[in-house]
Amino acid sequence: MGRTLQTYFFFQMLRAIILFSVGIAAIAYLIDFTELSRRTGSLPQFEVTMALALSAMRVPFIMQVAVPFVVLFATMTTLIMLNRKYELVVARSVGVSAWQFLFPAFNAALLVGIFAVTVMNPLAATGFARAEAIEGEWRSRPSSSLFAKDRPWLRQSLDDGGSILIGASRAARTDRTTLYDAVFLEIDPEGSVRRRIDAPDAYLEPGRWRLNGAEISRPGEKTEPASDLVIPTKLDESVVQEALVPPEMIPFFDLGDQIEAAQSFGVSANPLRMQYHSLIALPLLLVAMTLIAATVSLRFVRFGQSGGMILAGIGAGFMLYVLTAITKSFGGAGVIPPIVAAWLPVLVATLFGVAYLLHREDG
Repeated sequence: MGRTLQTYFFFQMLRAIILFSVGIAAIAYLIDFTELSRRTGSLPQFEVTMALALSAMRVPFIMQVAVPFVVLFATMTTLIMLNRKYELVVARSVGVSAWQFLFPAFNAALLVGIFAVTVMNPLAATGFARAEAIEGEWRSRPSSSLFAKDRPWLRQSLDDGGSILIGASRAARTDRTTLYDAVFLEIDPEGSVRRRIDAPDAYLEPGRWRLNGAEISRPGEKTEPASDLVIPTKLDESVVQEALVPPEMIPFFDLGDQIEAAQSFGVSANPLRMQYHSLIALPLLLVAMTLIAATVSLRFVRFGQSGGMILAGIGAGFMLYVLTAITKSFGGAGVIPPIVAAWLPVLVATLFGVAYLLHREDG
């Protein structure tokens, strides 16, 4: 196939991906702004302009999750349109095989995947963390619930044999690790609670936690305010981030250092490793999505349009996404090695797509 035809198919695919990305980003932006306004509209710090900015910061994170479906829909749309215009029919009539005109689509999907990992992911992680930090500042207040279901906890040992349980309803990684709606529960060696410290926010500094506007509660005593409280700690920032900050909020280029730091402190780095390998596998996952779309779109040349086949393609893409999410959960929990969990769905989808196209196109 000539370079001109390859370039044409490549830009048709890239154009469809861009159009779908813009449309989905616009819808995601409106939905996120509506939901954010519902959650925070009653807070005194709420401003419409700032809420619009926060939603814009979250859009890259949402698009990073949606990019496999963007490629799936874009590939199906491109092939269907090329079929309707009989461009693929003409290409086939001059001896161009399906593999030849799918190769530019694979290149476009691979390019989008590399862009998503190297550009979109750092932007998404930074923007989402910043948006969470700002919303955390809006909503930060001592919580009346001690062990909230959505609150992650971290244990810090004390020199006297006791420990401190550290929890937060929100955690953000910007210029420093920050906990919002934080709770520090100090426990003595016998397992009894010495005191509970509630703070709207807590900042991790070298060798210490700094709590602003804290309230200290002891059994049988009145609550004491502490405007500026410092709690010594031996916890490393990487350990705190691994326990309280979701791996999705760590940029791709920082994951390697975070994994090494977590391993050096004896902390399980499976969630970080799972995120790292998932991002590396993302470009080939998009290629697999392109293959799945091709299996249901190329039949239109011979057998006509079929809404059922379109739904089958969407269903197959959704099943691949579900399989990816399940294996990612297993990999993050350490049930299966993260590298296997990241690459298994890609391998299965690729083999399925290649086998199906070989059967249909080459007999």
